[in-house]
Amino acid sequence: MKAALLGLLIMLSTLATSCKNETTPMKEFDTNFAHVVYFWLKNPESQEDRSAFEASLKKFLSTSDYAQTQFIGTPANTPREVVDNSWTYSIILTFPSKEIQNKYQQEPVHLKFIEESEDLWERVQVYDAVGLE
Repeated sequence: MKAALLGLLIMLSTLATSCKNETTPMKEFDTNFAHVVYFWLKNPESQEDRSAFEASLKKFLSTSDYAQTQFIGTPANTPREVVDNSWTYSIILTFPSKEIQNKYQQEPVHLKFIEESEDLWERVQVYDAVGLE
């Protein structure tokens, strides 16, 4: 019985350790203001373009003073009529207020990201939303 319990504890400890996120922890999702951006790269099949875009995006997000939740995603390819899987990358950022999001828009690291990466995309679509009270 003790051996089985010890084995179970070791297994759970190993599972918990392996599930830890090794990247920068995501800050708590702020429900006041969400900024969702979709990018369509000009050459989505180019690994070189994808690597350059990802590197610039990650550098920018890791140094932003304002962006809270920092989710980077690619299409999930969920085959439903209402789902648009045509984009290449998306980001979801949250902010404590519209005013803070406005500061983020003028933040030097944000402007540098645009300068570095705008030649890689053909389209950007932004959806901003404020939370319901």
